[in-house]
Amino acid sequence: MKRHIACFALVVDDYDRAIAHYVDDLGFELREDSPRGGGKRWVLVAPRGAETAILLAQASNDTQRARIGDQTGGRVGFFLHTDDFRRDHAAMLARGVRFLEPPREEDYGIVAVFEDIYGNRWDLLELK
Repeated sequence: MKRHIACFALVVDDYDRAIAHYVDDLGFELREDSPRGGGKRWVLVAPRGAETAILLAQASNDTQRARIGDQTGGRVGFFLHTDDFRRDHAAMLARGVRFLEPPREEDYGIVAVFEDIYGNRWDLLELK
């Protein structure tokens, strides 16, 4: 059996706010938004064509709310690969995405760190 990571959870404050950010600002697609009862929803977003999706999981208690934006202790925890760094970087800047540094050339490619609306750190990366 072939194995892969289907999705991973990212704790958010509000489903609709998170969908708007990931779809409108980061250019992801909304793959699913299904009610699960009790105000819960199964919300999947992903970059177009990606195999792995992000499950946007709305925090339901104080412990979960405390983790929003700091699920990796301030480290870059998510890596968004692109085939055209300059195109995606410019589009994300135009949509108000906050980059923490200017793009930099590394031996492996071009990269810049950005934050999502919650403060989670991501690499936007075009590999050589």
